[in-house]
Amino acid sequence: MVRRCQVLTLALCAACATTSPGTRVSADDFRFVDSLFAAYTGSDVPGASVVVIRDGKVIVRRAYGMADLERRVAAAPETDYRLASVSKQFTAMAVMLLARDGKLRYDQPVRDFLPELPAATGAVTVRHLLNHTSGLWDYEDLVPESRTAQLDDRDVLSLVASKDSLYFPAGGEYRYSNSGYVLLGMIVARASGMTLPEFLRARIFEPLGMDASVAHVEGSDTVPHRAYGYSPRAGTFEQTDQSVTSATLGDGGIYTSIDDMTRWDQVLYTTELVDAAALQLATTPPELPGGAATQYGFGWFVDRYRGEPRWRHTGETSGFRNAIQRFPGRRLTIVVLTNRSSGEPAAIAERIADRLLFR
Repeated sequence: MVRRCQVLTLALCAACATTSPGTRVSADDFRFVDSLFAAYTGSDVPGASVVVIRDGKVIVRRAYGMADLERRVAAAPETDYRLASVSKQFTAMAVMLLARDGKLRYDQPVRDFLPELPAATGAVTVRHLLNHTSGLWDYEDLVPESRTAQLDDRDVLSLVASKDSLYFPAGGEYRYSNSGYVLLGMIVARASGMTLPEFLRARIFEPLGMDASVAHVEGSDTVPHRAYGYSPRAGTFEQTDQSVTSATLGDGGIYTSIDDMTRWDQVLYTTELVDAAALQLATTPPELPGGAATQYGFGWFVDRYRGEPRWRHTGETSGFRNAIQRFPGRRLTIVVLTNRSSGEPAAIAERIADRLLFR
């Protein structure tokens, strides 16, 4: 188990920000970061929180705008945003922990855990779900237009099970799949005997001191410092916090803060959760037939930016847009969380990286 006090020191020691030349940030750097968030600044606009971690130290920790326009609650570093697809890295880690425990195998057929799936999915494995090469139907395309009630994970399983076919043979191509990660969350539950929220809390959030983090199920838990999502409408912002697909878990259901994301980022440099070989596997995209390229590992896009190896992901859902970019070779991570369905947090993160790594 990670020593909680050690992670807190690594993550939040603001006084460490000027202890060495590698971690100093100038006043001009702070002004530059603030300028990138000008559109998020003010008492009448949805906000954003940003953290930059370099060499194990938090060098930028800022918040802008409002977490809740109706209640006049300002955004803060402690604000909890819905991560959307940034959640996938946590679902993937849950699967990796179960593989380490011997509760499942990456090349195990998913029907071993989800026998409700049709015969056409017989060749689909856990690994295929992790790296989006399963060929499963996108559940979003199967939701009836007339539906107004939110889907839960069981609904997704039923929708996917209704199609006894695949987009392509399992392992043959890459196609990003929220269906796959919903099913992974259900596999975690069935393999562990715990719900996905319980497993994430017991095996990741609590050990790392991520007290603000929760795989949210409305009516079953509380999001401590919740941001509500908004969309621009006719020159103002309208709350659009939920949609029909906002209640699923494994593909995007986690709420967390930049402080907790700092704790998460730091443990990925260690072997506290899984060993180095597992992390290498998670960040190595598969080889596809015919040499087709893919950039997705287990819950992470893996590529290079201006020559530097990078782990990255974005998350977009009703009222939220988020981004994380890790440059492990340079020990730099940037996380941008926002509660609006507009803006380009990934581009903001890249501009911060440009200034801190490449100028």
